[in-house]
Amino acid sequence: MKPIPRLILGSLMAAALWPQDRPAPPVAPKVEHREVRHGATVIDNYFWLREKSNPKVVDYLNAENAYTAAMTKGIQPFADALYTEMLGRIKQTDLSVPVRRGDYLYYSRTEEGKQYAIQCRRKAAAGGTQGPEEVMLDLNELSKTHKFVGLGGMSVSDDQNLLAYTLDYTGFRQYSLQVKDLRTGQTLPDTTERVTSLEWAADNQTLFLTTEDAVTKRSDRLFRHTLGAAGFDPVYHEPDELYDIYLGKTRDKRFLMLQIEAKDTSEVRYLSAKTPMAAWSVFLPREKKHRYYVDHREDLFYIRSDKAGPNFSILTAPENNPAPANWKTFVPLRKDVLIGDMDLFRDFAAVVEKSNASDQIRLYNFKTSAWTSVPFPEAVSSAFPGGTPDYDSTTYRYNYQSLITPSSVYDYDTHTGQATLLKRQEVLGGYDPSQYASERLWATARDGTKVPISIVYKKGFARDGKGALFLYGYGSYGFGTPPTFSSNRISLLDRGMAYAIAHIRGGDEMGWQWRLDGMLMKKKNTFFDFIDCAEYLIQQKWTSKERLAIEGASAGGLLMGAVVNMRPDLFHAVHAGVPFVDVMNTMMDASLPLTVGEYLEWGNPNEKAAYDYMKTYSPYDNIEKRAYPAMLVTTSFNDSQVMYWEPAKYVARLRAQKTDRNPLLLKIKMDPAGHGGASGRYDRLHDQAFETAWMLNEVGIAK
Repeated sequence: MKPIPRLILGSLMAAALWPQDRPAPPVAPKVEHREVRHGATVIDNYFWLREKSNPKVVDYLNAENAYTAAMTKGIQPFADALYTEMLGRIKQTDLSVPVRRGDYLYYSRTEEGKQYAIQCRRKAAAGGTQGPEEVMLDLNELSKTHKFVGLGGMSVSDDQNLLAYTLDYTGFRQYSLQVKDLRTGQTLPDTTERVTSLEWAADNQTLFLTTEDAVTKRSDRLFRHTLGAAGFDPVYHEPDELYDIYLGKTRDKRFLMLQIEAKDTSEVRYLSAKTPMAAWSVFLPREKKHRYYVDHREDLFYIRSDKAGPNFSILTAPENNPAPANWKTFVPLRKDVLIGDMDLFRDFAAVVEKSNASDQIRLYNFKTSAWTSVPFPEAVSSAFPGGTPDYDSTTYRYNYQSLITPSSVYDYDTHTGQATLLKRQEVLGGYDPSQYASERLWATARDGTKVPISIVYKKGFARDGKGALFLYGYGSYGFGTPPTFSSNRISLLDRGMAYAIAHIRGGDEMGWQWRLDGMLMKKKNTFFDFIDCAEYLIQQKWTSKERLAIEGASAGGLLMGAVVNMRPDLFHAVHAGVPFVDVMNTMMDASLPLTVGEYLEWGNPNEKAAYDYMKTYSPYDNIEKRAYPAMLVTTSFNDSQVMYWEPAKYVARLRAQKTDRNPLLLKIKMDPAGHGGASGRYDRLHDQAFETAWMLNEVGIAK
């Protein structure tokens, strides 16, 4: 049987799912806005949608929401059923594995019906007994008076008597400081706004914190605050707009670290945690295109540096004279292995690496000078540090999971070499991992590069070119997309849909060069890779154009917008979440949050060569009069990372240009919500159920 032709399939779906009398979509008024860029006049008829306080903008966005609600009324029962199904797999009342910090065990727990996790601890007494539970922070109480509650950073003082944390109530990622005395439960008056990171000094009275610029949201200032003092003392300001700053603390609690970082260059300043009033020292002055990170153990600094090559090496330097002349190699550079992280303990070190799109963890025993690799049972899997804050620990905690295996927490005993499973995510409803299969595929991109694809499906999936397939991609900032588990994904797999991740250039799956080959003047490799992966999956009969759905969010939303402009015939349904689609307007406006620092990722459009290249892929600027796939675009009015007007303008312009009758829907959260959507776990699940129902219906799966 031949696949159903695209136009016929679209017509069948329209008849089944769309209202018989389709409502007219909103039409955004055109208000001409002109700019001259590099000698050419650019006209943007939807520039006015940036006016957030303009009632006409709000009216238009509400009209888009009403249109989406009307157009999707028929799938709402399916979305509700999916929500119930997805919720039924979740253990709603649950407990995380406790983490030991000194005399206390820290953990979080959830309660059925409550949106937020509760942060708790217990005193660990001798003989394995535990004291009564202490609730440190319960966001559910705060949610009674706020529609959105976002928890930023948390830091417990060394004596474990004080908790500093930050909260956002709007979704704009604008966090306010709070300090709680854990002995009395009292919230102290010490507070300030726009906090981006925080750490305690060893005196348990001095708090260091970084804050962001009020306009650009660049984290650029370091302050010192003594509890009870009236103000916050300025310590450092980073003037270069390409750099952000953030705080860290070594596991041995000896040093505070200030990381000063651009996309391609970094600098570290450090301070003894015992002398909070002293001046910070520069570890190594910044040098263009040298990124380094510093940790400390037993009188030695450990430096993860890309000086020798993009995949990093690890070097050591004596604490009393850390000049480069005294650096010695601890872990050498390897061409095909990316060193992504390093954890230091008194007796051992853990190095987290990535090679050939697979994670690995190696442990080094300082007493025996021996390296040991942690074994993982599946070829397509993910492993991450699981949080081991205790410097004296003899076990190393990590999280292991795959597209089939639920999230699993292990402790690896460095003395015995044995890994103990402490907790595996419980999937209710009888999930049987043996019913599913995953594979690593390799597509050949147009320039000959081999691009990895991770795929999962229910056994029995027929590779006859008729199956539905969900293809996800991101490919930016060096953030790889690990093949992790999702209980919600079972709703796709059990309905006969395969799920795949295209590990395209721009991430770090194949090493840091993979990222370098998908940015700046090579950015289009990201889009070409995704298209070539899609064509490979069709060629290999995993799916067809008529049954291929794709998704990406944020920079992945840019990916969605770019590939549908380049190959609108290749995809049947597209979900673009909080999409960065108005590239040229955003990157030409240095007053917008994050823009200047992004010059090193996308390019500086004030330079003609970069401008010309970026304009060739900017989704908003490349919309043409032609047929486009069915599209669902989602965003939040208070998104601080990708402003709401980018997807709003994109939909307005696309609707005015496209020649097909495929649905084009904009769903925008007007209540407080952020770049990640709603803050509550049930609210987020409702959103995912709706998006899943829409995608499934578009490829012919209606129940």
